[in-house]
Amino acid sequence: MNPPAITIEDRTLARADVTALQGDDPVRLVGCTLDEAKLADLDLTGWVFERCSFARTDFGKAELELARFLNCRGAFALFRGANLEDAAFRSSDFNNASFRGATLSAVSFEDCKLTGCDMADARSMGVRFTNTLLVSAKLPGFNFRKDTLVGVDLSSADLARCDFREASFENCSLREANIEEARFQDADLRGADLGGLSILAQAGRFKGAVVSAAQAELILSQTGLKVRAR
Repeated sequence: MNPPAITIEDRTLARADVTALQGDDPVRLVGCTLDEAKLADLDLTGWVFERCSFARTDFGKAELELARFLNCRGAFALFRGANLEDAAFRSSDFNNASFRGATLSAVSFEDCKLTGCDMADARSMGVRFTNTLLVSAKLPGFNFRKDTLVGVDLSSADLARCDFREASFENCSLREANIEEARFQDADLRGADLGGLSILAQAGRFKGAVVSAAQAELILSQTGLKVRAR
């Protein structure tokens, strides 16, 4: 993929403007406003977006492979069915965005805010989250097997049927998350806040998982038992 050949700065763009910029090489947009733009089905492969605004922008079924979103804001943006393979999001705020049904293979999110986002039915192989807020996000069925999650807040998230086998958590939160049918076998949970989780009720899904002494006491407290040093 060639680097961006054209840079557009500090403009408000609509679909017609973006379409006119399409060509053989990707484009770099800096400080541009595309709020509520209808960009569905466009080929934006390799485009770079820096400090751009995408409030309620519609990227439905767009080609965004290898795209870069750097310091962008996009509350309620729509990526439904979009191809985001190998895309990267850095220091960006996409609260309540919808990635439902999108291709997220090898996508990375770093230092992002994704509170309330919807990633249900997404193709999620190899997605990487680092220092990212996913509070109340919908991530059913995601595959985190053998991943290392660092600084990821999944409080109150929908994690039903997620695969966390052999995953490790560092400075993370699973507090009050929905973990129905999720698998945590052999996971290292010592770096996760497990408050509000009914682990004993589905203990088989945690077989071989590692917890700290404090976490073990919290889990046992669900039975009414108290742990005391001799």
